Amino acid sequence: MSLNRYEQAVFDYWDRQADEKRYWRAKVEAATRSGGSPEITRGLERELWSYAKERSAHVPSLHDLPGAGAGRVSFLNLAELLVRLWGPIPKPKPKVG
Repeated sequence: MSLNRYEQAVFDYWDRQADEKRYWRAKVEAATRSGGSPEITRGLERELWSYAKERSAHVPSLHDLPGAGAGRVSFLNLAELLVRLWGPIPKPKPKVG
């Protein structure tokens, strides 16, 4: 999965900030407890955008995130990656024959 540079910056930031990573992992696990769905992923994407916008004022590695006037950046790939990494384990497909 390919992340844009803003998604990658947030993901790398979490590697340096264990508390932030734990918070988002718990958030994704709670959101996907009943199974992953496109609505959950889109909701996470909106929350990730708000989070990145807020943190960009305080975290030097996120300073180059475009402001609200410059347009919105998609965090959908990061949301999908988090659901795959931290969401429920998919059930194995039944073997045929």
